[in-house]
Amino acid sequence: MTRTWILPILLVLCGSLISTGLVFSGSPSEAAALLLVFVLLAGVNSPLVFPRSIGALEAQRRSAADGRPVVYWRSGCKYCLRMRFRLGRNARQLHWVNIWRDPAGAAAVRAANEGNETVPTVVVAGQPHTNPDPEWVREQLSPSA
Repeated sequence: MTRTWILPILLVLCGSLISTGLVFSGSPSEAAALLLVFVLLAGVNSPLVFPRSIGALEAQRRSAADGRPVVYWRSGCKYCLRMRFRLGRNARQLHWVNIWRDPAGAAAVRAANEGNETVPTVVVAGQPHTNPDPEWVREQLSPSA
């Protein structure tokens, strides 16, 4: 198991424990509602919300070939979630690199952010941009992309 799944698993476990307590105290409907909330939170904070990640070297190669930006992200990052949701369908046009799964991606982010793993870091035409506005990122996509 990698770091990317720790938060979602903890959310489901905590929700399960609290819901179990509510069931035993006689509130099964509250338990079901609370468990659903925890499962939804786990889903939003999981890597499943994001397009499939690729390695940093592959993303850089593809970006050089097609001109699309590379987004370095990690699960559990509220700014990465904001970018993902505000980009909507356009998110699939970007090259996504999960820095918790790819050491080269984490190194690229640290190099761009004075040693910090600040995400999302978006690389457009070789220039890194830390936590840019999602609308700006959308504008960087070519109309044919």
